Amino acid sequence: MFNNVMKSFFGSSNDRYVKSMGKIVNQINALEPQIQALSDEELTAQTAKFRAQLDEGKTLDDIMPEAFATVREASIRVLGMRHFDVQMIGGIVLHRGEIAEMRTGEGKTLVATLATYLNALEGKGVHVVTVNDYLASRDAEWMGRLHQFLGLTIGVVVPNMNEFEKRDAYNADITYGTNNEFGFDYLRDNMKHDRGEMVQRPFNFAIVDEVDSILIDEARTPLIISGPTEDKQDLYISIDAIVKDIDEEWYEADEKTKNISWTEEGTDAIEERLKEAGLLETENLYDVENTQVVHHLDQALRANIMFKRDTDYIVKDDKVIIIDEFTGRMMDGRRWSNGLHQAVEAKEGVKIEPENQTMASITFQNYFRMYPKLSGMTGTAATEAGEFWEIYKLNVAEIPTNKPVSRIDEDDQFYKNTLDKFEAIAKAIKEKHEIGQPVLVGTVSIEKSELLSQFLDQEGVKHEVLNARFHEREAHIVAQAGRLGAVTIATNMAGRGTDIQLGGNLEFRIDDELGAMAEDDPRRPAELERIKAELAAEKAKVIEAGGLFVLGTERHESRRIDNQLRGRSGRQGDPGLSRFYLCLEDDLLRIFGPDTLFSKMMNSNLADGEAIGSKWLSKAIEQAQKKVESRNFEMRKQVVEYDDVMNDQRKVVYDQRAEIMDSEAVDDVVIDMRHDTINAMVGEACPPGSYPEQWNVEGLKERLEEALGLTPPIDEWMEEDRIEPELIEERLVAMADELMDGKMSQADPQQWRMFEKSLLLRSLDFHWKEHLATLDALRQVVWLRAHAQMTPINEYKQEAFSLFERMLDQLREDVTGQLLKLEIMQAAPEPVPQAVLAGLPDFLTGHIDPLTGLEDSGDGDGSALRPELFGSLAGSPRAAVGPGGSDTNNPYAAMNISRNAPCPCGSGNKYKHCHGAMTAEA
Repeated sequence: MFNNVMKSFFGSSNDRYVKSMGKIVNQINALEPQIQALSDEELTAQTAKFRAQLDEGKTLDDIMPEAFATVREASIRVLGMRHFDVQMIGGIVLHRGEIAEMRTGEGKTLVATLATYLNALEGKGVHVVTVNDYLASRDAEWMGRLHQFLGLTIGVVVPNMNEFEKRDAYNADITYGTNNEFGFDYLRDNMKHDRGEMVQRPFNFAIVDEVDSILIDEARTPLIISGPTEDKQDLYISIDAIVKDIDEEWYEADEKTKNISWTEEGTDAIEERLKEAGLLETENLYDVENTQVVHHLDQALRANIMFKRDTDYIVKDDKVIIIDEFTGRMMDGRRWSNGLHQAVEAKEGVKIEPENQTMASITFQNYFRMYPKLSGMTGTAATEAGEFWEIYKLNVAEIPTNKPVSRIDEDDQFYKNTLDKFEAIAKAIKEKHEIGQPVLVGTVSIEKSELLSQFLDQEGVKHEVLNARFHEREAHIVAQAGRLGAVTIATNMAGRGTDIQLGGNLEFRIDDELGAMAEDDPRRPAELERIKAELAAEKAKVIEAGGLFVLGTERHESRRIDNQLRGRSGRQGDPGLSRFYLCLEDDLLRIFGPDTLFSKMMNSNLADGEAIGSKWLSKAIEQAQKKVESRNFEMRKQVVEYDDVMNDQRKVVYDQRAEIMDSEAVDDVVIDMRHDTINAMVGEACPPGSYPEQWNVEGLKERLEEALGLTPPIDEWMEEDRIEPELIEERLVAMADELMDGKMSQADPQQWRMFEKSLLLRSLDFHWKEHLATLDALRQVVWLRAHAQMTPINEYKQEAFSLFERMLDQLREDVTGQLLKLEIMQAAPEPVPQAVLAGLPDFLTGHIDPLTGLEDSGDGDGSALRPELFGSLAGSPRAAVGPGGSDTNNPYAAMNISRNAPCPCGSGNKYKHCHGAMTAEA
C-alpha cells in the first residue's frame, strides 16, 4: 500500500530512470536541424569524423548524441523511418549494456541501429543476435542499408557458409547471426589446429534480439558439438520390443520433469525379460556390467511413455523430427542425446541413426557472459528481471510506448473440458470473422492446432494453420494475420519477429502481387498506389471492427509467453482485444494447478458448455505460473552451476590451445611433460619415505616399457648402495632426454616443431573429448548421492576437479609416450590421395539439456566440423597412425598438418596443394 502511494507521487524507479534519459534525448533533438542540413556525402563523412574523435581520446558516451542524431537522419533518407524519442531512449539503454523492454510494434529492429552504429565506430566488431536465420538475413539486408550508407561494413553468418565467408562476416563492423551459429562457431574455432583458420575475433559487444527467448528459454540447454560412436541398432530394437509390452504398475511417471522410473515390481519383472532376451551380462540388472543396457532401457521407457508423436516430435520422410517446445517449429537435423533419439526412432520403426559423443560444449549463459558488454531487447522481460540480473548482471528498463496502448485484455474464460472449450472458441472466432475482425489464435501444440482447425471447418470458417508442419510459410502467414476477416492459428509464438499490421503487410502484398513484375515496369507505380490505397481502406475497416483479436487456447507455463501472444495485438496505439480460454484438462491446470480449487468449483457449479470468468481465478492461474517459472529458473540455474565447473576447465584448455597455436615452438612444454611424467611414475612406484624393499620396481619397469618404450637397467641400479628415488628419476630423465635428442637430430627442425605442435593439439583434443564424455556420465548419476545426504553439485565439483587432474596426467603421459616411441623416416613425396577426404563422418551440432538429454535446438548442417581441416578427433591420437608409421592411405596423417600450413617437404606450397614427408610409427 505504502509503495503504491509513493509510486503515485514519485513514480517507480524505472520511471525515474527513463525520465533521466530525457536530457540526452533533448540533446539529440537539438542537433537534428544541424544534421538535416548535411548533404549525403557529408552525412556519410560523419563516421570518419567520429572515429577520429575516438582516436583523440573521446569516449562513446561523448559522441553518442551526435552519433544518434546522425543515425536518425540516415534512417529517414535510406529507410524512410524516423526514430521516435522513445526509440532513442531504447538506443541509450542498449548502449549502456542493459535490456530494453519495448512492446511489439515499437520498432526494436530500428532501435538497435543506434547502439550498433555507435559501438561499431571503435572497429572491434558488434554482434546482433537473432532467434532464426530468416531474421538475421532480413535485418542484415534491411538495417544494413542504413549502416552501409554511413560507411560501415555488414556481415551475416548462417549455416553452411565456408570458413572464408564466415571470417569475412566476423571481420565486418557489424555481424548479424543467430545465437546457435555464434555459439557453434566459437566451439568450432576452438577445435581447429591453426590460428589462421579461426573465424571469430575477440568478443566486444552483442545486442540480443528477443533476449528473453535466447537467454531464458533456449539457455536451459547447452550447445554441443558431437561425433559418431558405434552402431547399436539391434540393442535399441530389442529393448523397445520389451518396453512396449509392460504393465502400467511397473513404472512411475513425472510429467513435470518428463522423467520416469521403474517400481520395485517393475524392476524384478523387466530383469526377468531382459534375461530371457539374453541382454544381461550378469544376473543382477544393476551390476556395473549391465550399465549400458539399463541406460537404454530407461531411455526406451521415456520414449514410449513420455514422448508424444505430433507434440514432442513428428515422423516425416522416415525420420523423427523434434518439435521445438517454445516455437512449435520443426527442428530438422537436430537430435536428442544419450540414446533418447534412437529410442524414439525404434519406437516409431524408422531408420535408427548411430549415437553421438560430445566433442565440445558450452551453455548460452557462459557464452554470452564472455562479451565485455551485452545488451538485449524484447517485448517481455520484466517478469524475468531477477534472472537476467542474477545470471547475466543485466538490468531491465521498461521503455514507454510511443502511443498509449488501447488493447482490451479480458478475463480468462474457464470451461469443464477441452470439447466445451474448443466449441466455445470456434463460435467466438466465427462471430469475429463475420464482422471482419481478424483473429490470431495461439495454441501450444500441433495436435491442438489441428483439432481447432477441425472445429472451424465444421463452422465453415476459412482459416490458415501455422505450425511446425508449415514453417516455410511462417513469416508470410503471420504478416497477413491482420487482414480483414483473417483467422490465423499459430503454434505458440510462431512468426515471432514479424510485424502484424492491421489491413495487411505492404511488403508481402507487393511480393505476392508484383513479384513477377520488373522494377522498371511502367505499370508498377500505379499498381503500388493501388495496393497502398487498398491497404489503407482495409485498415480502416479492421479498426472499426475492433482491431486484432488475440485468442489463447490455454495458458503457457510462463506468463511471459502469454504476454508475447497478447502483445501481437494493439501495436502503435491500434485497438485490439485479447482473451484466454482454459479448462480443467489443460496441462497447466492438470499438472500444476491446485486440484480441489478448480475441480470442485467448476464441476459442481458449471453445466456442460457453460463458462465462468473471474479475476480471482485468473489470479490463481498467475500464481501457478509463477511457481512453474520459479521451478524452471532453478533448473536453468542448476545447468549453469554444473557448466560453471566445466567452464573453468574449458577456459584452461582453450587458453592452452591458443597458446600452443601462437607459439613458434612447444619444445619447452614437451620437455616439462616428459619430466613430469617420469616424476609421477617414479613417485607412484617409490613413495616418499618408503624403503627400497617396499618399492614396486617390477610395476615401474612394466609401465616405463609399456607407456614410454623405455627399458632402463633398474635392477642394476637397485643393487647400488644408498639408492634413492630421486637418483632413479634423474637417470630416467637423462635416458629419455638423450633418446629424444637423437630422434630430433634426424628430422628437419622446422618440420619437427610443426609435428610437436600438431601432436600436442591432437592429443589435447582427444583427452578433452574423453573428459567431456566422463563428465556427461558423472552428471547423469551424481544426483543419486543426495540419498546419502550429500550435495550433488559439491560432489560434482570435487569429482570433476579430480577427473581434470587425471586427464592432464594422461595427456602428459600420452604425448611423452608417442614422442619417445616415434621412429623418424623420410618418405618419398607423392600426392595426398583425395580418397582420404571422402566418407569421413560429419560432426553434428546440438542444443541438449545435460540433465535430461532433451534437445530443443541445434543443427545438423554438416558445417559443425570438417575433419579434413581439423584432423582426426573421432578417436585416439594413435588411431591416425597405421602399421609402418603412417595411415594406410595417407602417409602424412600422423602429422595432422593444417591444410593451409606450409608443406613439410619444403616445396613452399601449402600442405593442401602439396604433401608431407614425415611420418610416425607408434
